[in-house]
Amino acid sequence: MATDRIETLLNEQRRFPPPETFTSHAHVRDITPYERARQDPEGYWADWAKQLEWSRPWDRVLEWKPPHAKWFLGGKLNVSVNCLDRHVRAGRSGRVALIWEGEPPGEVRRITYGELHADVNRFGNVLKGLGVKRGDRVAIYLPMVPEVAVAMLACARIGAVHTVVFGGFSAESLRDRINDAGAKVLITADGGYRRGAIVPLKQNADDAVAGTPTIEHVVVLRRTGQTVSFKTGRDLWWTELMARAPQECAPEAMDAEDPLFILYTSGTTGKPKGILHTTGGYLTQVYATTKWVFDLTDSDVFWCTADVTTARRGGRSSNA
Repeated sequence: MATDRIETLLNEQRRFPPPETFTSHAHVRDITPYERARQDPEGYWADWAKQLEWSRPWDRVLEWKPPHAKWFLGGKLNVSVNCLDRHVRAGRSGRVALIWEGEPPGEVRRITYGELHADVNRFGNVLKGLGVKRGDRVAIYLPMVPEVAVAMLACARIGAVHTVVFGGFSAESLRDRINDAGAKVLITADGGYRRGAIVPLKQNADDAVAGTPTIEHVVVLRRTGQTVSFKTGRDLWWTELMARAPQECAPEAMDAEDPLFILYTSGTTGKPKGILHTTGGYLTQVYATTKWVFDLTDSDVFWCTADVTTARRGGRSSNA
């Protein structure tokens, strides 16, 4: 029978309160912090930002000229310092920062804060040696390996803007994102494993770079060991560059509003759009989200997976 109204078929009113054993140790135990955020949003976010390490404190929390917002004006910090250096200085150098499991099954790497810090420093110097300067753009087209984190943090350390391109995207998709960002260096691999098959990342990169005039160098990580083409002067092996790189790389003091990375949409509904994230506001929000939404503590292990549709699922384990 025809009707001119929409009926609600399900009206769910049940509540499932967490057990007291959980809430007693949670970072958020009642609605008080949320009330404070509504009443004093600038003070709320300033309190979160104070938990980070700044080389210069901000002069003003927020400049709001709709639709544009600028956060922590005048403040200076470095993302890699907050992710690594402060933990190393706090005595966590030997503690595991990343636990990675890849393909084939059984492949596991455990990387400590000290090891990750050293690799980020070295790769920061690698990028500098290739002519990458503060404000330059770097494209990352890698399989799901720990070197992705190393490359991103190294870019942040020297003030370069990175853009990560999903390793399942085509050469044309990679080309378009490189050209839009104006990337100077491309970081890729000989190939990558995906559900038992090898993805020809280097071949895709070669095809893409043929139409990207801004790329000066291609850094290649050896992942699958397959034979790939190499262009002398342009293509360079990750391992060889890292072996020659100095182990100390001074971090850049970045303005809170300096660009950190560009994230592109999938482009399924048209030309990919690049979303630019800046340094101070992004890091503050991520820190707050990680602590409150995931309720992480020092004894937790946060995990995530990625499937063929690139959907991510997170969780935590107390078995640190």
